[in-house]
Amino acid sequence: MHQQTRTSPNRFAQDLFRGLPRRYDLLGEVLSFGQNGRWRRAMVDRVVGATPARVLDVATGTAGVALQIATRTGADVTGVDLTEAMLREGRARVLRRGRETRIALTAGRAEELPFPDATFDALTFTYLLRYVADPAATVRELARVLKPGAPMASLDFAVPASPVWHSAWWCYTRIGLPVGGLLGGRDWVEVGRFLGPNISGFYRRHPVPTIVDAWRDAGFVDVRTRTMSLGGGLVMWGRAGDA
Repeated sequence: MHQQTRTSPNRFAQDLFRGLPRRYDLLGEVLSFGQNGRWRRAMVDRVVGATPARVLDVATGTAGVALQIATRTGADVTGVDLTEAMLREGRARVLRRGRETRIALTAGRAEELPFPDATFDALTFTYLLRYVADPAATVRELARVLKPGAPMASLDFAVPASPVWHSAWWCYTRIGLPVGGLLGGRDWVEVGRFLGPNISGFYRRHPVPTIVDAWRDAGFVDVRTRTMSLGGGLVMWGRAGDA
C-alpha cells in the first residue's frame, strides 16, 4: 500500500490515481451510493449564478465537473490536474461530448497555477486539499487567479458528526470501500483502503473551521459550508474579496 508523505503529496496522488481513469466516474458513483453526482451539482450551483465567462476547474480529473459547467453556463472552462492519465480520459470525454472548443485541459499543480493574476471569473475544485502539503497556501494560490468578487466552490468528503452516522461511515470506509473496490481491480482496492484513514487524518489536522479560516485569510468573503448525505460530503463556497 502506498504511504503518503507530507513532502511529496503530489507524487503520491499521481501514483494513487494513475490506474483509475476509465472506471473513475462510474465507480465513484457506485462507491458513494450515487451521491458524488449530487455533491458535484451542489458545488457547481454556487458558481453558475455568477454567469462566468472563464472558469477554472482544479483537480479536474476526467473532466466531469468541467463538462457540467460547460453544459450549465456559456463559459470557457480550463481544467487542471496532476495526472496525465486522468487528463487523457478527460480529453476523450470532452471530444465525445463535442465540447472541445470550450474546455481545455492541462497538466499543472494547484500550488503553482500557470495563469496570471485575476484571470478567471469563477473557480471550482474537488477532492484537492487532502493531497497538498499546505492547504492554506494552496487556497491563497487559488485566490490569486480569481478576479475580485469571483465565486469559488469546493467539494470533498467529510466525517459525519453524529456518533451513529460516524460509526456507519467508519465501517463503510474501512470495510465497504476496499471490498467494493474489487469491482475496479487492484488500483481501486488500494484507493478504497486509503480513503477512510486519509479523510479522518485530514480533518484531525485541519478541522472544517480551520479550512474556513484559511479561505478567509486568503481574502474570501461570505464563506459558507454545507454538509451533505448525513455528513459524508462537504461543499464550501465563498467569493474573492473586492480589490
